[in-house]
Amino acid sequence: MDSITHLLWHGGKFLGIDWSVVKVVGWVGNLIFTSRFIVQWYATEKSKRVVVPQAFWWLSLVGSLTLLCYSVFQKDSVFIFAYAFSWFPYLRNLTIHRRNKAASTVCGGCGQKNPPQANYCPNCGGKIG
Repeated sequence: MDSITHLLWHGGKFLGIDWSVVKVVGWVGNLIFTSRFIVQWYATEKSKRVVVPQAFWWLSLVGSLTLLCYSVFQKDSVFIFAYAFSWFPYLRNLTIHRRNKAASTVCGGCGQKNPPQANYCPNCGGKIG
């Protein structure tokens, strides 16, 4: 048990990392950004088709902005540039998602929401509109 404790906490460092508030921000950003892939994978497996859920874009946005904050605190120009503009497409995709959801139509036959461009309901085959 002592050897495990020694591996985890040694020389005042946990996992060999010199922790600070800035490091915690960086690690949280990494965890958020990485978790988006798990969300996307789960949604795809559940639907049995490639799906990019809205949560993917939110995690991308929050993760990239958190990592941008970390890179600014660290004054690392490489990472600042890497995350300074990456959030634009995430915001755009969230906007498109919101507009598409607002424009969706509900099938009178079965009540399923359908994309705005749909003419027939894929669930029951009824005409939409």
